[in-house]
Amino acid sequence: MLEMRPDCERCGVDLPADAPGAFICSFECTFCAECTEAMDDVCPNCGGELIDRPTRTGKRLERHPASTVRVYKGAA
Repeated sequence: MLEMRPDCERCGVDLPADAPGAFICSFECTFCAECTEAMDDVCPNCGGELIDRPTRTGKRLERHPASTVRVYKGAA
């Protein structure tokens, strides 16, 4: 199950699990749309492709809450 990290690792902007606009690689590194575009859809951590993260809403989000651990690393 996806961790659904709460923020962009590059700029720190909030990325709620129930809202579109987050992008992840296969290791779940998480970035906002603006940072993903600036990085040409390539994860700076692993070199993997960044793709749209699915949303989690309603009862599924209640039963399986998103992570609250922030992973902000800043721009490299």
